[in-house]
Amino acid sequence: MQKNIEAGRYLVSPIISPHIDGGFSASVSIRSGRGTGTTDRIMRFTPRFSSHRAASRYATAEGLSWVSKH
Repeated sequence: MQKNIEAGRYLVSPIISPHIDGGFSASVSIRSGRGTGTTDRIMRFTPRFSSHRAASRYATAEGLSWVSKH
């Protein structure tokens, strides 16, 4: 289960993808704005994770870290 987190004017959404041979990849979407003024930043991470939960935690932490700096 992937949870969206509202952080100020941003919506942080972890995106987890399973690998065919096992493990998971992590990405995060950071969305701001509304309508035609919407911006969606996607960050993809290179580490491979052994569980969905670990990948989700990593993506969420990275997204919130980015939000705290902007």
